[in-house]
Amino acid sequence: MGLALTSPLSGILLLDKSSGLTSNRVLQCARRLFGVRKAGHTGSLDPLASGILPLCFNEATKLSGYLLDSDKRYRVLARLGATTHTGDADGEVLTRSAIPALDEPALLALLARFTGPILQVPPMFSALKHQGKRLYELARKGVEVERQARSVTIFGLALTGWGPDHLELDVHCSKGTYIRTLVEDIGNAIGCGAHVEVLRRTAVAGFSVDQAVTLDELEAMTPAARLACLRPMDSMVPHWPAVRLDAETSRLFLHGQAVAVTDAPCGDLLRVYDEEHAFLGIGCSDGHGRVAPRRVITPHGGDVEPRSR
Repeated sequence: MGLALTSPLSGILLLDKSSGLTSNRVLQCARRLFGVRKAGHTGSLDPLASGILPLCFNEATKLSGYLLDSDKRYRVLARLGATTHTGDADGEVLTRSAIPALDEPALLALLARFTGPILQVPPMFSALKHQGKRLYELARKGVEVERQARSVTIFGLALTGWGPDHLELDVHCSKGTYIRTLVEDIGNAIGCGAHVEVLRRTAVAGFSVDQAVTLDELEAMTPAARLACLRPMDSMVPHWPAVRLDAETSRLFLHGQAVAVTDAPCGDLLRVYDEEHAFLGIGCSDGHGRVAPRRVITPHGGDVEPRSR
């Protein structure tokens, strides 16, 4: 049973999305369970994919962009010898090709070519827009449009297992990386094509899937246990320096004004707190002893209890 949609509580829920569900569906289910009016996810997962999906409730949605822009990690099973129209096992098979004999040294050398900054052409089955329409909406109508290649970074690409017709990979990548496209490009480089058969996101920024809970687990919890799963808003950026404001400068900061702060780090994004340790939002130092608001959190926004600093 969920709560009435009146909760002012703000925070982050680390959800372990199950395969077969859309990101929006699990978002709406969690929103109902917690009784919050405003909620958003920080980077959708394909229906086939499982894994960590951070959800932001109420005031935390103001900070969701910091997770959208963060690095991510995935475990993927790439099936060789077949391509599909979606790039994953949910799609219709387009081509089948013989798989050449593989050996580990050659595979490692090939994967090294996909490590570092690379260019990717986004797939048609993606949420990017063309003339106001989502690409996946056009793709479902059989329409294909030209897409510009985009630069992404593969920080790590480890071969964790392989067989005659598959590769198991651990991928550490920048924002904007499409794992389906990466697998397709690797399959093309091998010469036989490939698609994603299993995909699991294991980390977003500093959050691990080991810290996440499933929808089934949430639904089985008492309301109090459910609330204990929420993390405070500032846990999105724990590595940033923190500054504390007195009552008057807190008031000015919350009204959008830059405030004087002794020894504020120059040019850094900062976590800003008041005298009572309440999180006020994100500030940016101008290098001259003043901190300007970048994202302001509404007072009494219902943030869960901050952890000790």
